[in-house]
Amino acid sequence: MIRRIFIAFLACCLAILSAEASDILVKQKPAIAQSPTNKNVIVAMTTSIEDSGLLDDLVPAIEKKTGYKLKKVAVGTGQALALAEKGEVDALFVNSPKAERKVLAGGAVINRHLVMHNDFVIVGPDADKAKIRGKKNAVEAFSLIAKNQALFISRGDDSGTNKLEKDLWKQANITPSGSWYQQTGSGMGQTLQIANQKLGYTLADRATYIFQQKNLSLPILVQGDKKLLNLYHVMEVNSKKFPRVNSAGAKAFINFVLSPEGQTIIAAHGKKEFKQPLFYVDAGKTEKDYGF
Repeated sequence: MIRRIFIAFLACCLAILSAEASDILVKQKPAIAQSPTNKNVIVAMTTSIEDSGLLDDLVPAIEKKTGYKLKKVAVGTGQALALAEKGEVDALFVNSPKAERKVLAGGAVINRHLVMHNDFVIVGPDADKAKIRGKKNAVEAFSLIAKNQALFISRGDDSGTNKLEKDLWKQANITPSGSWYQQTGSGMGQTLQIANQKLGYTLADRATYIFQQKNLSLPILVQGDKKLLNLYHVMEVNSKKFPRVNSAGAKAFINFVLSPEGQTIIAAHGKKEFKQPLFYVDAGKTEKDYGF
């Protein structure tokens, strides 16, 4: 009888110890990397990031490192910002600083950081009817295109590129219209192809131009103007304003592209194939570093 009581007591002690051990393990689990609850992070980004091939390098690395599945929405920056203002995406990767600052001030986005830059170029037919080749002033080049009514192909999609283009026309005191001015309503890659087919001028980001250059006959005619600097920022959609936003996923995405690993991937993109980088990394810098 005493033996049976002792065995029962021992079993009880073991059960208690086992429960405590299990509880300790449960408490320790958060210290171990876990898969995110919501694995999808929706990022609205300018089409040039996709058209330049950068996503082919970035996405696999982001997904492997963070455990999140990147759902990209490649649209013009204007459309991307509009989606953020409705809380329909989790993060942004865009390139229109003036428009971004307005949305930031409105509280729809937070945690805005400069990631990288390149520049815009004006490309056009080798015959160069407008005689802009070698000009250092983008506004002067636009004035000459309008004066000669040389065919200009605009994205017309409220993208960062399109916003800059409209600003350059405004600085030139020109409202472009007529048969010489045509809008595609498309991304950078398709707009370049249309300009190439029609032998027209267009404004393009250098990365997309270089990435597609083998299929283009249009040379770069104007470059180097400070007005043509192209800055890319990431930012998080404000989860306090839009509770359904995947804030953790957005933060993981932003942290990765700003991390040494992410910046190395961006800096290396294009070097092997084109013998030059398509983007220059800027983690830790701000617009003020470029005089804005």
